[in-house]
Amino acid sequence: MRFNIVDKLVRSQGDADAQDGSVNPLEMFYPFAAIQNAWFEYWVDAAQRSILFWDTLRERGNLFLAHRAAGEPPILDFDYDLMLDARTFKHPANYALLRIHPKPGMTIDPKKRPFIIVDPRAGHGPGVGGMKEDSQVGVSLRAGHPTYFVMFYPEPVLGQTLSDVAAAEARFVEEVTQRHPDAEKPCVIGNCQAGWAVMALSAVEPGLMGPVVICGAPMSYWAGADGKNPMRYLGGLAGGAWITSLLCDMGGGKFDGANLVANFERLNPANTLWIKHYNLYDNIDTERERFLEFERWWTGFFLLNKEEMTQIVNDLFIGNKLQRGEVRLNGARIDLKDITAPIVVFASSGDNITPPQQALNWIIGVYGSDEEIKRHGQTLIYSLHPDIGHLGIFVSGKVAQKQHHEINETIDFIDVLPPGLYELVVEKMPEGAGDDPDDRYLTRFEPRSIEDIRALDDGNPEADYFAPVKQVSELNTQFYEAFIGPWVRALATEPMAETLREWHPLRLQYRLLSDENPFMWPLKMLAPMVRAQRRPAAEDNPFRANEHRLSENVIAALDHYREWRDRTQETLFKAIYGPKALGAFLYDAEDLAVEKVAPIVRSKREQADLDAAIERAKERMDHGGFAEGWARIVATLMLGSGGINELELEAGRKAREQHPKLARLSVAERKRLLKEQSHMVQLDPDRAIGALSSLLPTPQERREAWNMAKVIAVGDGAIDPKQQSVLDRLSQALELDRAA
Repeated sequence: MRFNIVDKLVRSQGDADAQDGSVNPLEMFYPFAAIQNAWFEYWVDAAQRSILFWDTLRERGNLFLAHRAAGEPPILDFDYDLMLDARTFKHPANYALLRIHPKPGMTIDPKKRPFIIVDPRAGHGPGVGGMKEDSQVGVSLRAGHPTYFVMFYPEPVLGQTLSDVAAAEARFVEEVTQRHPDAEKPCVIGNCQAGWAVMALSAVEPGLMGPVVICGAPMSYWAGADGKNPMRYLGGLAGGAWITSLLCDMGGGKFDGANLVANFERLNPANTLWIKHYNLYDNIDTERERFLEFERWWTGFFLLNKEEMTQIVNDLFIGNKLQRGEVRLNGARIDLKDITAPIVVFASSGDNITPPQQALNWIIGVYGSDEEIKRHGQTLIYSLHPDIGHLGIFVSGKVAQKQHHEINETIDFIDVLPPGLYELVVEKMPEGAGDDPDDRYLTRFEPRSIEDIRALDDGNPEADYFAPVKQVSELNTQFYEAFIGPWVRALATEPMAETLREWHPLRLQYRLLSDENPFMWPLKMLAPMVRAQRRPAAEDNPFRANEHRLSENVIAALDHYREWRDRTQETLFKAIYGPKALGAFLYDAEDLAVEKVAPIVRSKREQADLDAAIERAKERMDHGGFAEGWARIVATLMLGSGGINELELEAGRKAREQHPKLARLSVAERKRLLKEQSHMVQLDPDRAIGALSSLLPTPQERREAWNMAKVIAVGDGAIDPKQQSVLDRLSQALELDRAA
């Protein structure tokens, strides 16, 4: 209610005084009336927002309870069919394969490459990859790809191991491949924890799947930048993996995923304690649905077996064994060099859970040099977002519309890129370029080197500090299992374990703020009345502005606390485990040598075999026909022009499909040709280009092959100087001027 009487009185008196030139005496007191108006307006708005805010939290609690009562199904915005349930397999696991149904208006082509999205089992339940239409699932369906989703159930199967999970996921990929015999092998997307799991499976069973896309996936667990990535220090400050064993034993052999979520929430206290809730309170009229949509997934906590969790912590987070090839899966040693499928790594500089160093440094540790990547015929692509957070990589609509869309659009082109390291750069589509007016972005693959990845790091030797943590963890775990673990396991009953889970602070807060609490019942009646009489304060209300300033001060204070806490933890960690502390006594030369990536040393026999393979490749440079010549010209253009974009690749595809000698090439033959010829160009560019005349003996063949290269170069509407230089060199080698 505004003071309308005062307003009218001021206006009427002002009109009368204006006629005789006198001063309105009420103007002296009007500012106080305006303040009263603003305060009353703000007070009503704040009271209404408070009621609606707490009612939204009540609804969140009810959603939490309803989701649990329904068995905690995946939080997907799409209908689906259950295809395979791994709980029925010979070696059971609590995983299942779903086939996602398209929404009205989405048309699926069964001959297109299928996509399999694997969600992370890292505390929360499944669904983050498809919880809304602008998601990985939605992007895949809109592009017409058959889309599948790998989910998991809240309770693990008794005795389930990571090997059982890997075997189940391998069966899922085989099932999808069999269902689409006319399509290329499935592209598998692994989010966060699922990323390293998919990579491990691809290494153990090379050739099982098509391109692998890992998003926000930790692969090099010790990596990070000093002062920026404090989460990696927590294991060392806790004394290693023994605390994980203790929590599992107290949980009756199961690890509660709520503990992982709590660690995540403690990472950013400003967001956990204030930003998330104040944003809802501040924008209660528009944020309610979005808040509840996200909280449906955020409030679901799933369990892991002790065998799974302790292997993850010991082998990966503490031991950092994945990139060193010391982890075993299905009885086989995981060597990431064995992966034959192209790999796309998506990371963000704003991700404080999996920073770019943890997502990319494994490439340095596994390959060590650009030559090793090419020698293994591997194609590695990475894409870096400048500031999105960890969860935003999977659930942000902006990311889905940009990075995920472009990765999806170019996934078939990735297969034909020459072996090497590339950065996937997403730019705005130039005016008038492209056939699709709705396509706003242009993807370019730019060649990179190992040194570009090193430049993302701060150069500090992580192994000097983390190798001692591994030693301390092993000692503490042995002590725990020998003297403490048996007593804990003897005392921890299943009712006790269930009680501890129910009384976990995260679960307890949702239950207290739900209809289970009778003190919340009045909100159910008040909220509809408030919505019907909603009177938000004006944006320029001074008390509203003061509220925003108060919020900014609270956030700043919590951020200062976080920075102080993180610096303290980092300083304490280095004081305990540094080279002049425990590191001086617990020294592991092998760990240090591997982490510092010593130059690759081969035996005389290995070097001889490599030299012989190179010579055989060089000897084949003069062998072949039009298809080999075309592939070599395309490879020369891609490698020599400093990158290629999706419009140029699409132009090359159309030109190839229209040529009678190339249109009949199968997908496998095309990939083989391009990789073989790229390898030759990389080994000896001058000799490879000089031999083109023997592969294309007639002037007509030379002109046709060169014209196809020009079609690629002009695919985006212009030929840049580097491309023109390559075309000129090819024209000279093919003697096109003389032939003309």
